Amino acid sequence: MSWLWAIIVGLVLGLIAKAILPGKQRIPLWLTVVFGMLGSVLGNWVATGIGVNDTRGVDWTRHVLQLIGAIVVVGVGDRLWAAIRGERTT
Repeated sequence: MSWLWAIIVGLVLGLIAKAILPGKQRIPLWLTVVFGMLGSVLGNWVATGIGVNDTRGVDWTRHVLQLIGAIVVVGVGDRLWAAIRGERTT
């Protein structure tokens, strides 16, 4: 069941990251999910490093760090995807 939640969180974070980033992202939906999952893992890693991974109540700091991680990974991943496919990035 944890894999299902990872995919759902990855999809949601990836789509939110795509909506926040300026311009049109050229990555497909499956890659958005993967990048969202990677961003979530990155955000959890940072949250654990600064000691806010497990707090009482809702872990808002951890969730914000997951979203920031997703934005970074989707942004970098989109540029890499465009470069691999030979598309011009602007």
